[in-house]
This record gives sequence, C-alpha cells and structure tokens, in this order.
Amino acid sequence: MRINIYKYSLLLLLSVAIGCKKDFLNKYPLDQITTVDFWKTGNDLKLYVNQFYPAAFDQPMGDQLNGDFAADAQSDDVGLVLANPRLQGARVVPATGGWSYANIRALNVFMANYDKVADPFNSYKSYVGEAHFFRAFFYFSLVKEYGDVPYISAPLNTNSEELYMPRTPRNQVVDSVIADLDEAIELLPSGKQEAATRLSREIALLFKSRVCLYEGTWEKYHVADEFKVDNPQSQKYLDLAAQSAKAVIESGLYTIYSTGDPGWDYFNLFSRVDYSTNSEVLLWEKYDLSLNKGNSFQFQIATGKSGGMGLTKSFVDAYLCKDGRPIYLGNGAENPLYEGDGTLKKTATNRDPRFTQTIFTPGFPLQAVGGDTTYFQRPTVADPAHTRCPTGYQMNKFLNFDPVHHASLETLPVGYTGWIVFRYAEALLNYAEAKAELGTITQEDIDISINQLRNRVSMPHLNIAAIEEDPHWQFPDLTPVLNEIRRERRVELVLEGFRWNDLARWAAAEKVIVGKRPLGAVFNTTDYPDLHASDFTLTDGYFDPLKSQLPGGYGFKPDRDYLSPVSTEELTLNKQLEQNPGW
Repeated sequence: MRINIYKYSLLLLLSVAIGCKKDFLNKYPLDQITTVDFWKTGNDLKLYVNQFYPAAFDQPMGDQLNGDFAADAQSDDVGLVLANPRLQGARVVPATGGWSYANIRALNVFMANYDKVADPFNSYKSYVGEAHFFRAFFYFSLVKEYGDVPYISAPLNTNSEELYMPRTPRNQVVDSVIADLDEAIELLPSGKQEAATRLSREIALLFKSRVCLYEGTWEKYHVADEFKVDNPQSQKYLDLAAQSAKAVIESGLYTIYSTGDPGWDYFNLFSRVDYSTNSEVLLWEKYDLSLNKGNSFQFQIATGKSGGMGLTKSFVDAYLCKDGRPIYLGNGAENPLYEGDGTLKKTATNRDPRFTQTIFTPGFPLQAVGGDTTYFQRPTVADPAHTRCPTGYQMNKFLNFDPVHHASLETLPVGYTGWIVFRYAEALLNYAEAKAELGTITQEDIDISINQLRNRVSMPHLNIAAIEEDPHWQFPDLTPVLNEIRRERRVELVLEGFRWNDLARWAAAEKVIVGKRPLGAVFNTTDYPDLHASDFTLTDGYFDPLKSQLPGGYGFKPDRDYLSPVSTEELTLNKQLEQNPGW
C-alpha cells in the first residue's frame, strides 16, 4: 500500500489543477490553475470533485462488451466462450497491483483543504457532500473485493506511520463508509441535479441502502465461515438498509418508468440517449462521441452480435409465466402456460414480458448498421468467439433503435446510448429484501416495492399469503417470500452488474456455482435449420459451451474465492498486512 497510496497523490491533484482533460461532466477548467492558487473558491471544489465521476461511473469504450454490462459474466446468469477465472477458481496471487488508494488519497486531500475556501459554506457544501459520497464509494469497492482493508481518512506523507498499518476489520470500514454517506445525505441537495448527472441526497440514501444490505447479508450468511466478522451486527445494517431505501421511496421524487405499454416499457427504459427527465433515473452517464466519449455495450448488440457471452438456462428459467406462477409447479407438474424450451419462441411464450425485452427472439426488430430495419433471425451461436452467443440466449437489453445512433457505429465501434448509474427500482428491491431478511415484511411492503415493478409489465402481484411453491427455487432453505424477492431482483437487474455481488453476500456460490456449468438453450432445427448438432458441445440437447474446458464444472473455492488476494508486493512492503483466507 505504501507505493499506491502516495505515488499518485500529486498526479491526481495536478490533473485537477491543470484541468485540460475532458471528464464525465466535461467541466475541468480550461485555464491552467496552479496548486498554490487552488482551494480559493467553491468552483475550485467543484472542479476537484469532477474527477471522481469518471473514476466511479465510466463505462469503457471499445468493440467488446465490458464495464457494468459485462460484470454479470462473473455469475450464474451469463455463459462465456471462455470460463470466468474467478468462477473457475483459476486466479493466482498477483505479484503487483491489486488495491489502489489513489482516489481515496485525493479525497483525503480534499477533506484537509476545502475549509480554506473563503466563500460561504452553504455555497459549496454540496461539493463537500460529493467528496464524502465518493470516499464512501471507493472504500466500499475495496471492501467488496478484499474484505478488511487499511482505513485512512487523512492525507499521508511518505514517512507516515499509517502507511504500514494493519488491515481494518471490514465492519469498521463499513461503519466509516456509512458515516461518510450520512454526511453526504446531510449536505447534498434533493432531486435531480444538473439533469440527473450530478449527485443528490437521494442517491446517497440509495447507495447507503446498497452498502448496508450488502454488509448485513454478508455478516448473516458468512457468520460461520472463513469470512465472518467479530461481533456481527447484521440486524443493525439491515435496519439501516430498509430505512434508507424507504426514505428514497417516501421522498416522492421518483417513480417506476411506465407509459402503460407493458410489452415495451422495460426495454425502452434502457435504450435512451438522454435520461435527464426520466422518472426512474437518479443518476446517469452521458456519452458524446464528439468528445471521444462512448461506450462499448451498444456496438455488439446493435449489430446483432453478442460479444462472446449469452444468458443461461438457469437465468431464463427464473422468469415466471404470465399468470405469476413458475414454470415448474409442485408434485412434478409443469405450469400449463409453459410451452417448454424446444425453441426460442416456445420458451418465451406466456412468460413475464421482461423475457422478450431482455433476450432476442425471432422476429424482434433490429436496426442494422446502415439504417435499414431488419429482424432478428437467430442467435450468433456459430460466429467467431468475440461476437458469438455461446448459450443461444442473446441479449437485446440496451439496444437502441435510433438510426442516427446506428450510423455512428459505421465509423466507430462505440455507441452513445446513456448508461443508468442509479435507478429507483433498486431502492424498491433493497427495501423489500432488507425487510424480508429482518422477518418484518408485510403485504404493504410488497405492494410499495415488488408490485410496483410488476405493474410496469402487467404481471400479477406478489401475494405473501399465496406464494406458489417452486420446486426449483435456488434457496429452498429460505422463506418463500425471500426466494421470490431474490427472483425479482435477478430478473429486474440482469446485466446491470449486481448478480456477482448478490451471490457473494448471500454466500451462494456453493449452491449455484460450484460443480456447475452454464447451460444454454436447446439446439433445434427450427432456430438453426442450416446448422448441425455435431458442431456444438451439448448436454441433453442444451448448449454447453464450457463442457470441454470444465468437465467437472466450475472449480470455485468457497473458502477462498469470495475475496481477492492481496498482491505479493503489498505484503512485502507492509509486514503488518495479512493475506486473505485460502490464498
């Protein structure tokens, strides 16, 4: 840590002071400002905190699927051409690199200097709130990846003793994260700021609910394994998660986006260039190709490709039928609405409308590069690896039909569809899950949360008193309502970067990852009339893209792989650091 925490501090400060780089808000100063002249005005503070927006929220450019969109590849929702190293249990201790304190160091510099500004505090307090939020954000990222981490809240010198401090217990770090978020909640303004591109009080509340739900469930489900904490307080964190999410709900500032079209509203939520007035979006990232700022998730989808990834049978089976019941019922029966999975069309028939608004089915409109509207024919199961859909369930979520947008793809393999960073749906899901984990959930709680999501797609309401038993629940040892809330979260937030974190905090890899492979759709001659089964690796007729790579299934090690290893370099520099369990 000694190298990482100091090495970049001046570079970060100077990058703001010089201010010639285009950033997330395109608001770095155009004129040069020396560090001596800095910390004079509230605008200096604004310019300084601008640097953390791209560091926290940017989605990468390029012609491959990456960023938050592809983060679900590290889960049971997505199958890849090549096995994910974490799920495979194939990672090793890195020689160098690993955790970085560069952004935290820069934020600590801000905290030590912002009160030098001569302007009235009320004129710049929102930027102080933003700094508290971002420090919480970056520390939480470290906790999710490494667990215990050294917690430092002040700028250090090269000879500071804290550079050689031991790791701070994760729950103590989380308590400091919550304290920062409470400061942000106090200082940030309410409602959409700068067309929903800047932080607000409600975003800090939503993020607090995310942090507390994560830590509360981590401490609950890891209570007896290698990753347990001393003096666990899961109920405290779950209470805070429910309270924070409820505060977002009760603000009355946001609603689930809906135009009354259940067949398209979910799809259309993710296909916009501008989210400044969208009722569901708390924060979004704007792209502008003229500023060399775009994203990669559009290129593959818009051109009918899949980037070497596809959704899994496990995920697809989670979609309920349109009567609100699962595809499999008790006593070995199938839902009579379920037409089986012999073809893509049959699999999608009579299912939750989010199915066809997330997964391509034959006949779905596809705006091809060049401006002509064509229609999806079949998944790219036979494409080269970098554009293939290895599972046969190809994603259409985030597809933008705009012909002008598609024309840009002819010259650059990037798009400029906006990316939603925080949306109201998460507040509803966090609230419902926290209440269910606490054992205090009521039908009223379900009605203001889960059933608001179902209203958008005209799905039957979840009724706590009449939940249909699903013999394929992933977590049969948990309550029916908690299983259904987890199902709703999985379906609603797919491909938005939540699934791995959910599996990790639930200690669920033993149930859904270990020894399993990501099966896909059924190979059939209706969807693939010119292809041959012998050209693919199949199991019982289902695409099984990792069959030869992982004959025994994923080798994820539950006593090791929930956390990442600390690099050898860090352990050498600081003898008080200890390695994570199992590494």
